[in-house]
Amino acid sequence: MRPAIFIDRDTMDALTEIREFLACPTPDAWIEAARQPESLPILLIDHAHCEKKAASTAMNLMFRYVDRSDLLNKMSRLAREELIHFEQCLALMEARDIEYGHLSPSRYASGLRAEVRTSEPGRLIDLLIIGAFIEARSCERFAALAPFLDDELAKFYRSLLKSEGRHYQDYLSLARDYAGEPIDERVAFFRQLERQLIESPDGEFRFHSGAPLH
Repeated sequence: MRPAIFIDRDTMDALTEIREFLACPTPDAWIEAARQPESLPILLIDHAHCEKKAASTAMNLMFRYVDRSDLLNKMSRLAREELIHFEQCLALMEARDIEYGHLSPSRYASGLRAEVRTSEPGRLIDLLIIGAFIEARSCERFAALAPFLDDELAKFYRSLLKSEGRHYQDYLSLARDYAGEPIDERVAFFRQLERQLIESPDGEFRFHSGAPLH
């Protein structure tokens, strides 16, 4: 049984919504691998890369869809927050003598984006739905892993729950606003794809990787 995690009521409500949005929890085998001391450098390096990529994704949306003011405002705030998280990851790594460097990406984001439609507005809607799933999974994984980490890292991961939960909501609300029709079928499609990526055996350990092979 996983230890309890103590967070405020609003964040707990958001986390409950996120867990219902996702088709599956993080596998216990991934938690067990992630909590091992030898996994910490890869976990933090990849986490830093994920924060930087999240900021880049938000910026790319801002440059491509310049006529959507709500998207511009939400993605601008999201990019700033993700870059702050990136800087916080770097500071934690520096304090622990972990060198930030290149790391091959996991299959997770590329596996989701492989199914993005090529024509608009389907392309935008799919990218926003994927963004919601990535942020939701990040939030769920922060909460799942925090109880097994040292106090400093646990506090850091708990501090990210509120912002990551809001990012998930921003992406999903934008997808619904811009679709002009129900998006339930596309959400269900990506929900099952995301579940496959999270639950199926994965040869690489990364922050969003699937169940470890060993």
